[in-house]
Amino acid sequence: MSSPTRRQFLQTTAAAATVAATPLFLHAENKSGSAPLRVGSGEFVYECHHYWGELPSSIQWGATHDVAIDKSGLIYITHQNGGPNVMDAIVAFDTDGKYVRSFGKEFHGGGHGLDLRAENGQEFLYLSDVKNHQIAKLDLNGEIVWKKGFPTESGKYDNPGKYTPTNIALAADGGFYVGDGYGSNYVHQYDADANWVRSFGGRGSQPGQLNCPHGLYVDTRPGREPSLCVTDRANNRLQYFTLDGEHISYVDNLVYPSSLDVQGEVLLVGELDSRLTLLDKDNNVITYLDDDAEWRSAVNANGRRVRSQRDKWVDGKFVHPHGATFDAAGNIYLAEWVVGGRVSLLKKVG
Repeated sequence: MSSPTRRQFLQTTAAAATVAATPLFLHAENKSGSAPLRVGSGEFVYECHHYWGELPSSIQWGATHDVAIDKSGLIYITHQNGGPNVMDAIVAFDTDGKYVRSFGKEFHGGGHGLDLRAENGQEFLYLSDVKNHQIAKLDLNGEIVWKKGFPTESGKYDNPGKYTPTNIALAADGGFYVGDGYGSNYVHQYDADANWVRSFGGRGSQPGQLNCPHGLYVDTRPGREPSLCVTDRANNRLQYFTLDGEHISYVDNLVYPSSLDVQGEVLLVGELDSRLTLLDKDNNVITYLDDDAEWRSAVNANGRRVRSQRDKWVDGKFVHPHGATFDAAGNIYLAEWVVGGRVSLLKKVG
């Protein structure tokens, strides 16, 4: 049996106006060099340190997508640079944001979801590669253990191009679940030996159906029956399933949820529409890390043009949160789906 995932380990250890025409946002700017702006409330207040991480000259961020953190504290970021110069798709930094190493040229332009767990004393990364329509398991130095394309056994595909996996959820028994968020809208379950077990979901809005199962997480928070939580993104909700793929319930009133992470009893939801949300063990809102409807409308206007207009971005506000992860100290590392990429450290101060 495999060890718990890093994220499970942390549970127990601790659409209108353009930006230029919207003066409401000016109060949030922080161009004077003063203290970083803060988001959140109560016990969950964070300083926003944008543009975190020092890249070497050999790598230029494409859209940044996900974050994973190993037990030593190294932070791994995936990105998609679609340019002609092939570069590493996974970059590792220390806690000071200093570059440590990078790897994954074979995933150039495809680096998407990333998670990490320990198995028999060694840590491994699980990557979703949307360009090459595959998932992969790697060690922390980038050596590939295996690659897997679409599950032929499922009978859900007539060609591999219809399989575009976005994220993987790691189960405590060594198995895992793959969300085909940009393809079939199915979730595929695998056992500890990476053998296909079953598929469930499929496109729709009825119970058990999904519309972009983008992010997944096996939720084992205290007081809850272990279950699979899926960001049913285009349906603007989370959807819970039993570990065998049977529909349980929804969490509604979200704005394009994309990623999930847990620390203790707190569920962190990264929402592509400019917001991060913290939920308690009963999935009630604890606080929003910035919730500005007017900013959200501006960001989504004109085909989400703001994501490529860096001069319109505002300190203390998010454009398109895509992947967000707690570290052991309760800080949050955020990767945003924006042109040229952006990683932010949300340093916990409350």
